[in-house]
Amino acid sequence: MSDRDRSDAVYAALLERAGERWVQPRIERTQRVLDLLDNPQRTYRVVHITGTNGKTSTARMIDALVRAHGLRTGVFTSPHLERFTERILIDGEPIEDAAIVEAWEEISPFVHMVDAELASDGQDPLTFFELLTVLAFVAFADAPVDVAVIEVGMGGSWDSTNTADGDVAVLAPVGIDHADRLGGTLAEIAAVKSGIIKDGALVVSARQNPDAEAVIRAAANDRGARVAFEGRDFGLTEARLAVGGQQLSVQGLAGRYDEAYLPVYGSHQGQNAALAIAAVEMLLGAGERPVSAEVLAEAFAVVSTPGRLQLLGTDPTVLVDAAHNPHGAAALASALRESFAFEQWGLVLGVLGDKDAEGIIAALAPAAARVFLTAPASDRAADPDALADIAEAAGLDVTVHVDLAAAADEARAWAGESSQRAVVVAGSVVLAGEAIGLARAEGWKRGSGDE
Repeated sequence: MSDRDRSDAVYAALLERAGERWVQPRIERTQRVLDLLDNPQRTYRVVHITGTNGKTSTARMIDALVRAHGLRTGVFTSPHLERFTERILIDGEPIEDAAIVEAWEEISPFVHMVDAELASDGQDPLTFFELLTVLAFVAFADAPVDVAVIEVGMGGSWDSTNTADGDVAVLAPVGIDHADRLGGTLAEIAAVKSGIIKDGALVVSARQNPDAEAVIRAAANDRGARVAFEGRDFGLTEARLAVGGQQLSVQGLAGRYDEAYLPVYGSHQGQNAALAIAAVEMLLGAGERPVSAEVLAEAFAVVSTPGRLQLLGTDPTVLVDAAHNPHGAAALASALRESFAFEQWGLVLGVLGDKDAEGIIAALAPAAARVFLTAPASDRAADPDALADIAEAAGLDVTVHVDLAAAADEARAWAGESSQRAVVVAGSVVLAGEAIGLARAEGWKRGSGDE
């Protein structure tokens, strides 16, 4: 059996457990396994990231900046687009299959032990995400890495990743998402997310709603943590469109960074970059030592954000962006207006049933000339016909398609009728992953005319 086959078998074993949506407000189960493994998550420094949108992009930028300083890194993010090894990066690359297998073999005896303890107490076994977290922490220790950049799965305080002690806590913009688990107000959600702030830690936060900011400030104060906010202590001061991305000016905590080239689109990505710079200034210099111009240029040159304003096709131009909640959808709509010259966008949209489809459609409606509705390949997918009712009520021109391939074919044919048209696939991380695979299989980049 090949390493890939053995790694896929590990993933299959994880999938037999309660899924990622099965969460309870406790981390003791994960901590028990980690205690038996002698707490591998304490063998490296940690940047811990929460928020509603921008977490993964910010994590990738932090990772690139830390690696450009000559340090070895691990990154843990979720969900994946195509293959689960994307969730665990070592030095910027998906973890090798052999390393997954080795980590699994290392943790398995202790997993069985804790499962047995839970069963004797009348509790369910460890979940998919609890074990994936342990797997990542062990893999980082085995690598070994100097710094781990860890994205929460959901929330913060009771997320299994909160078994790590973040030297720096990073809070991306907080919005309404997972309201059934985290709370129905920004203040309630911010209270859960600010639970990643540890005693005496360093904290950097994106610009927040006043209610969320007040909660984050109070949490930092209670834990003796130093906090810096975008807009007051650091921030993006200018973003100009450039070929293949944008030229940024950022006021950091310790220095000013002018004419920094970032090869991704969208002003929200410029703001993520400012947050990443501030986080690294905190991590490597307590906010008092700037990142050198050489290091910044080297780091940003290799930044990529798969599934976020990613170019999938040319002639016609096709982009993909996960945009799975209203905040992300609004950022996408703004980016399409700001960064591209097309007059009309065809929107291929598929949404999961537990998401705010009405809010997503309302945010994207101003940017969409025509909507091609479908369903992500998930048993949680929202009914495209129900989405059509929402989109038509918003005044949009809508067609419904049996799957992504059919929707994409129709959208690309529509866009091919005019050089002023392009396509964006959005609404779900699952759909984004499908689109990336479909574009590769069908060769959407064979033509010319990249935008």
